[in-house]
Amino acid sequence: MLHIFILCWCDTIQMKKKNYPNNNIWNIKDSKELYKINSWGDGYFDINTNGNLVVKPGNGENEIEIRQVIEYLKTKNINTPILLRFPRILESRIHELYESFTGSITEFAYDGTYKGVFPLKVNQRKDVVEEIIRAGKKYHYGLEAGSKPEFIESLFFNLDPEALMICNGYKDKHYIKTALAFSLIRKNIILVIDRIDEIHDVIKYSKELSVNPKLGIRLRLYSKGSGKWVDSGGESAKFGLTTEELLSVIDILSTHNMLCNLKMLHFHIGSQITRIRRIQDAVKEASRIYAKVKEIVPDLEYFNIGGGLGVDYEGSKTSADSSTNYSMQEYTNNVVFTVKEICDQEGIEHPTIVSESGRAVAVFHSLLVTHLVSEISAIHSSNIKHDKYDTPIINKFHRCFMDINTKNYRESYHDSLEYKDELINLFNLGALSLEDKAKGEAMFYGICQKIFKIIHQTRDHSQEFDRINKLMSKRYIGNFSLFQSMPDFWAVEQLFPIMPIQRLDEKPQCFSTILDMTCDSDGEIDKFVCMKDTSGLLEIHAPDKQPYYIAILLLGAYQDAIGDLHNLFGAVHEAHVIVTAKNTWEIKKIIKGDSISSVLDMLQFNKQNLISNIRSMIRESVEDHVISQQTANNIANDIIKQINDYTYLKFD
Repeated sequence: MLHIFILCWCDTIQMKKKNYPNNNIWNIKDSKELYKINSWGDGYFDINTNGNLVVKPGNGENEIEIRQVIEYLKTKNINTPILLRFPRILESRIHELYESFTGSITEFAYDGTYKGVFPLKVNQRKDVVEEIIRAGKKYHYGLEAGSKPEFIESLFFNLDPEALMICNGYKDKHYIKTALAFSLIRKNIILVIDRIDEIHDVIKYSKELSVNPKLGIRLRLYSKGSGKWVDSGGESAKFGLTTEELLSVIDILSTHNMLCNLKMLHFHIGSQITRIRRIQDAVKEASRIYAKVKEIVPDLEYFNIGGGLGVDYEGSKTSADSSTNYSMQEYTNNVVFTVKEICDQEGIEHPTIVSESGRAVAVFHSLLVTHLVSEISAIHSSNIKHDKYDTPIINKFHRCFMDINTKNYRESYHDSLEYKDELINLFNLGALSLEDKAKGEAMFYGICQKIFKIIHQTRDHSQEFDRINKLMSKRYIGNFSLFQSMPDFWAVEQLFPIMPIQRLDEKPQCFSTILDMTCDSDGEIDKFVCMKDTSGLLEIHAPDKQPYYIAILLLGAYQDAIGDLHNLFGAVHEAHVIVTAKNTWEIKKIIKGDSISSVLDMLQFNKQNLISNIRSMIRESVEDHVISQQTANNIANDIIKQINDYTYLKFD
């Protein structure tokens, strides 16, 4: 469940012309600038002439209006929250990745080739992976499994014969043996050694099964990434072999006449790398190692640079945690140029470059739509009443209120905070009546309202006024769980673009912060993409009698896999939308969200036993003459209906 706290100071805000060129007449260009849709959208999102959010799945002319999709789904009893997937975006992202590498290979006269693999940890959903396999078939796009269950999942998909299947992660004997056995069937499986002790089981089961496997080694580099996952790389990284361990594995393979089986060197310095310089440093270090190992192992052919290709969630084009200071083309240029430079210096042939760029492929293809439902009570009165009999502290508040202007509002705010503390202390000491406490609080809120008008007239975004923004808020209820649909916001403070899907040709006149309605105060969305990179407030329109929808975008990477059942809000409804002709679309697939019975089943509650227990309680109430048989039947039927219903609320 989602709470949306709306700061509706609609009549008081005067936007400066330097921020909004069309101060009196708002148009879609202004909305694009406000929500920075052209900065983070990468061409996949836009606003049409109707003022509605549209998706351009092929990054071209054809577009899908989100509101039309939602209204259509409502006719099918598929209500918000709804996750929309656009399979064509996955195809477009894979194409862009390959075209970028192809362009770099051509530009720098690189003699090797490129092969990509999709890391299943980014999104294990069957429908998503099937689309990725289909779209990537012509590029020989493969898969990467980071665990035994992911490897078993990968066996379901019919990969192109030339596509790589890379097995990473910690491995037990069963994982190793299964992967080796299946390499008799799927020839391009590469089993990567992540820990030195794995090599002994690899050799043992290779001989036992008479398998001639393709092996890789994961390197533990000195170089580190940047951003939230910077500590996953470097000398203290969780995975990878040190230089000494690398040489030991090479010696062991040589002893067992298996040196020719080593086909790949692999490294990974972290997800969502924000700085291109960190990528350059890592590729340079790993390329040098590859070149040295190639002299010992002539059959080495794959240079796997791992994942880490970042996404600019906030559109700032900086090295901030939710941004990147480089483009995809700059990324591939740096990789290809650096590998070529090192290999040429060392006099070795150029390897096949492999990457595991999952986030960049999947993130754009899905978004969540929910709607504002109703307003909860406004929080504070600011009725300013003053007379000659007021206590000194009330007089202080009154003078502060009367003297506020555009020159002294900051000082007045500081004074009001001091007076508020004094008010509470006097009351706690028994020196003020309850009526005086109420009067002082009302005056404090009146001061905040007056200062609030000034800071939004002057566009003063100082953090010290965040408290005023909170105090001026109204509450509007939405309908989804942050912990289910965007857990990375809570877990690692990942920023996601959030914006209305309609009325984008109108000037927004309300400000909002977003909380979800689970019983957890951590479920707050208080950071948004805006014109000035990020803000603690989301600008929206004052909700009217029509449903007002909000979209949370760029949810395609990781969120599906790590969403939880906080308060038993389960998976939301899904709809897969495809373009069928110019600006026309159809629903390819609808996947209904979890029912109450399905989430209870995950917690070992048997549906029939649950219903039986409920009926038993109701029957006892009838026998004890607490309720009538008719009432009992109504209660039983209603509860059974609820058990089979969507976990999210209905607002008819």
